[in-house]
Amino acid sequence: CLRPRPAEAERLGPLLLQRSQEAKVAAYCPYSRFAVGAALLTASGQIFSGCNVENACYSLGVCAERTAIQKAVSEGHTSFKAMAIASDHEDNFIVPCGACRQVMREFGRDWDVYLTKPDGTYIVKRLEELLPLSFGPEDLRKL
Repeated sequence: CLRPRPAEAERLGPLLLQRSQEAKVAAYCPYSRFAVGAALLTASGQIFSGCNVENACYSLGVCAERTAIQKAVSEGHTSFKAMAIASDHEDNFIVPCGACRQVMREFGRDWDVYLTKPDGTYIVKRLEELLPLSFGPEDLRKL
């Protein structure tokens, strides 16, 4: 199981939150002005960060969560423990969009997602909670 042990989660949670906040600063979002940062913890303990990058052709933009995952995969990592997501949205905890949830699901459903607010408060959800009854790679092997 890739779930961080409680002591490890206590130690790594604040670091992931910090790294997601730092990644948010680099967001390129001239159209929505909705900056998002993400920090992804691999099973080997490395952290990959990402930010959203918009495009004048809206559909070509990419979310922070997918940027972090793509960076990690491009460096040979496909096993993840946790991800923290940060934005400037003060009223609600930031959550990944449906497309990001499905991309995250490609790499398992048993990992933590830290949903944050700018004031540093957060909640932790399992990916499986964010995308119940999901479709993943193992479903294609059933054919």
